Amino acid sequence: MAELVLGPMVRHVDENSAAVWVETDVPCTVEVRDVTSPTFTVHGHHYALLELCDLPPASSLPYTVRLDGELVWPQPASDLPASRIRTVDPQAPLRLVFGSCRTSVGHDHRTTLTHGVDVLRSFAYELASRHERDWPTTLLLLGDQVYADEPPETMRQFIRGRRDTNEAPGEELADFEEFAELYRLAWIDPEVRWLLSTVPTAMIMDDHDLRDDWNTSQAWREQMARLPWWRERVSAGLGSYWIYQHLGNLPPKERAADRLLAALRAADGDGGAQLDEFALRADEYPEAARWSYVRDFGPTRLVMLDTRCSRVLVPGRRSMLDPAESEWFAGVAAGGHEHLVIGSSLPYMLPSGLHYLENWNEAVCDGAWGDRAARAAEQIRQGVDLEHWGAFRRSFEAMAQLVLELAGGQRGRAPASIGFLSGDVHYSYLARAALDAAPTTVYQAVCSPIRNPLSRLARLANGAASFGLAGLVGRRLARWTRISRAPFNWKVTAGPWFHNTLATLEIDGSRVTVRWNAATMSRDDPPPMQQLGEHQLD
Repeated sequence: MAELVLGPMVRHVDENSAAVWVETDVPCTVEVRDVTSPTFTVHGHHYALLELCDLPPASSLPYTVRLDGELVWPQPASDLPASRIRTVDPQAPLRLVFGSCRTSVGHDHRTTLTHGVDVLRSFAYELASRHERDWPTTLLLLGDQVYADEPPETMRQFIRGRRDTNEAPGEELADFEEFAELYRLAWIDPEVRWLLSTVPTAMIMDDHDLRDDWNTSQAWREQMARLPWWRERVSAGLGSYWIYQHLGNLPPKERAADRLLAALRAADGDGGAQLDEFALRADEYPEAARWSYVRDFGPTRLVMLDTRCSRVLVPGRRSMLDPAESEWFAGVAAGGHEHLVIGSSLPYMLPSGLHYLENWNEAVCDGAWGDRAARAAEQIRQGVDLEHWGAFRRSFEAMAQLVLELAGGQRGRAPASIGFLSGDVHYSYLARAALDAAPTTVYQAVCSPIRNPLSRLARLANGAASFGLAGLVGRRLARWTRISRAPFNWKVTAGPWFHNTLATLEIDGSRVTVRWNAATMSRDDPPPMQQLGEHQLD
């Protein structure tokens, strides 16, 4: 009898359709709500993505999963509510729950002391007791869904059981089989599994989904290319990302036009070689694949941006998005929406001093102070992760110009708000931009980590550096390298919080509210959620 390995996961959902993703242990036929699909095979693993069409809008539809006719979901012992598909109601308030950076460790007392409470698990418990009208529209996972370079102990045991870890890459992930196991560990907790079977998800990559500092600079890529194991890591990391994360991000029309998905579904046998070829090409030629995508929720448009794979890293021409990606983004971000939300794993508006420090570092790496200083600056860039939008100044300013044009009504009707939702930095905060005489509210909301807190000492050092030292030093260094000021100013108005956290963006008419919730140590399992802050953006 066929069994579920992972899933079901509700992925892209709109007013009339939904996608449900599963992984099974053997080839079989999957059935959800009278829709059936055979699995396809990649590197010995079996997957299906079911396309449910012609669904009624604003509806809540319970569902089950059958494999070869046998009921496998819900699981018999579960006391959680029935999994549901909830189609979008364009008239209802929009609730986007978001966060990033989650390690796949256990929930025993010792692990909780080192890694904190798993807020995603606490949120699942809380959601199970809420009325459906209070459930989020979508869950946004903004990067580092898995840590391929820092796997948990259970993953390291799996690796040690199949190869010699005295040889590179040691206890880091090496191939597709290991990535598949890491994703299973990340999403197999019963509560998290139920959450993902009920709340639609949208995901985007960040560096640890492949390796720390991925695509920080051209020098970094050249260093990694010299390592004999790196090529297989890239093919496995990007290939598994396509299967486990990206495929479910796509709307129905884009999935229908996806040549790789069609080829894998039509393959007579294992399609692993085709997936590997795609992944390596996407890494070598960023314009060959687009990982960014769009979702519309009534009057609100969400654009999720890939800020890792689509980079241009040539010194002097560095860009967060390649030309094709930039042109695409400018088109989909055009005016006409009441609210524009931009998902970017990396914060667009950092604390301003840190932003200018990254401006300075990029200029010195590009030779502003000579070759010797450039080599030292590259070591600093990689050592302290100076790789956000501020480290791609041309892209930051191009985005700023686009924001100003949108807010000024030069690209259609000005939106009421433009928001950036991000993670990565392992603290959470809210920043607001100051735009002269513009009717549009522009803000940055950061939520990180979901479960991977900094140590107490690292919190103090990070807070002091980001909000103190960088503020004093960053602007002065930027002036010394003759870097002009940003096109507009912004200020951190809430935070930083260093807790394991999930945030909620709620848009109801013209009202925009952001709130952050954490779960602290408690005798309850899991500990209840507690609100850190709530801010309405008028």
